Parts: sequence; C-alpha cells; structure tokens
Amino acid sequence: MANIKSAKKRILVNETKAARNKAIKSKVKTAVKKVDTAVAQKDADAAKTALHAAIVEISKAGSKGVYHKKTVSRKISRLSKAVNGIA
Repeated sequence: MANIKSAKKRILVNETKAARNKAIKSKVKTAVKKVDTAVAQKDADAAKTALHAAIVEISKAGSKGVYHKKTVSRKISRLSKAVNGIA
C-alpha cells in the first residue's frame, strides 16, 4: 500500500475511472450482443434498431476515451456490414 498522500489519491481515482470504464464497456458489449442476436435470427428491422442503439453507445465510449477512435470505427463498420448482409 502507498504511504504518500498523492499516491493514495491516485489509487482511489484510478479505481473510480476503472469502474466507469468497465460500466461503459459492458453497455457496449450488451448493445453489440443485441445486434448479433438479431442478425443471427435474420430479423432485419430489429437488427437495424439495435444497430442504431449500438452505434450511439460505441460512439459515446469513443468520445469518453474508453475506446480508441479507430477501434470505434472498426466496431461500427463490422456491425453495419453484418446488418447489411441480412437486408
């Protein structure tokens, strides 16, 4: 355990940020999973609505610094490609 006050504070701040990032990543994974299940069932309407929600969540995660800009675009591209494949 850290003895210096600033180091103790950094530990607390890092735990808070890690919890926030974990929650955001979990939201993204849930949204992606919904798109994948809709694509697996070949339900085009549900897939498109789920895709829109997933894009919003992924973009938010990117703007908050949880994901890199290129990771965001790659995830969105792959989901869009999957949805367009069943349409």
